[in-house]
Amino acid sequence: MEDAIDRRHLFSAVALATAATALPLTATPAAAQAPASGDLLQQIKARGELRIGTPPGEPWFFKDQRSGEWKGIGWGAGLALARELGVKAVAVETTWGTAIAGLQANQFDVLFAMDATPQRALAIDFPVQPMFYYALGVLARDGQAAKTWADLDKPEVRIGVVLGTSPDRELTRRLPNAKIERFPNIDETGAAFVAGRVDAVSLFHPALVLLRSRVKRGSVVLPDPFRVASTSAGVRRDADKSWRDWVGVALNSLYETGE
Repeated sequence: MEDAIDRRHLFSAVALATAATALPLTATPAAAQAPASGDLLQQIKARGELRIGTPPGEPWFFKDQRSGEWKGIGWGAGLALARELGVKAVAVETTWGTAIAGLQANQFDVLFAMDATPQRALAIDFPVQPMFYYALGVLARDGQAAKTWADLDKPEVRIGVVLGTSPDRELTRRLPNAKIERFPNIDETGAAFVAGRVDAVSLFHPALVLLRSRVKRGSVVLPDPFRVASTSAGVRRDADKSWRDWVGVALNSLYETGE
């Protein structure tokens, strides 16, 4: 698949971030708090802050080095929801590998662009409505066969993934023979690809397109069989489901209105 086609599909899928990410807002980390019982939605409104988990990595969450402002698809969704609530959006840095523990410990209120897997749903809640849909693919070095997943399932093939993500779990299941290299974030995964320490990087399609535009090498491929997945927003499990349900309604509204 050509990069131009990939890019068109990407921006049609994630258009919700375009307006919200342009809004200036200074984000400061919020201190961890002990889990509180009761209506989390009312707690957020009373606090005047929506604390958003931000694991750094394009295109989901990244900080502009010149302005210090957070940007990205997940951050844009957070700004939009904070605007609807009439509260301030506050970034709380985390990692994908520790995000569930952060939600459980009440360090932040929501983490966008987190896939609702059965394992995660044992520990935290997800709204019924998905955030958007995307596809798992690879950024393969020139000359690396990647038309099918079987092309990559070989002992000599080294594939980089971000530790604790859905691609990590999917490749562990799908490619038992390949050598899977795990990194803490997208930047380090991309650096390993540029340095030639891995032959391919597997991420979801939007992240792959932006990584390819940055490293300017390799090809973005969606291997057969093609896998489309939905992503969601993780929230702390609470007896009162008002916050979880409101997040779902708000995300659905953003998607339906085209924001």
